[in-house]
Amino acid sequence: MSTRVAPLLVLVWGNPSRGDDALGPLLAERLIDHAQIAGLSNRVEVLTDFQLQVEHALDLVGRERVLFVDAALDLAEPFTVRPLQAARGAGIGSHALAPEAVLQVFQDLHHQPPPPATLLAIRASAFELGAPPGVQALSDLDQAVAWACRWLQRERFAEEIPA
Repeated sequence: MSTRVAPLLVLVWGNPSRGDDALGPLLAERLIDHAQIAGLSNRVEVLTDFQLQVEHALDLVGRERVLFVDAALDLAEPFTVRPLQAARGAGIGSHALAPEAVLQVFQDLHHQPPPPATLLAIRASAFELGAPPGVQALSDLDQAVAWACRWLQRERFAEEIPA
């Protein structure tokens, strides 16, 4: 029995118990709600984890596009967006990987390029254990969610989203 894979994948990581590190998981919740309201639930899968792992390369199989989302320090803007490419040595640790490394693992396993991928980084400043996200971080999250909702609907509104 085969199940159809949603063509869009949003892969989010962060720890909801560590201040602004909760921004990714909070975005995931809002994006799931948006997908249901917009009738896109069958087109998108949203996965959340504490950190990226080698196994996440398997989640890329059969996808048209992938959006990686994380909180990031030292951003001058509320969020940044950049295309990703597979890369060796791009942050491969014993327990966590950079998004470029996940793409490289996919390429190594499947002997083909990974699906087009984008990183959405949301401005963050505090990661204290037990702290809630900061006021500025939540405001920045609102803007990042709006961009991510447009990313989901790119086929419908391609002219609205810069390449």
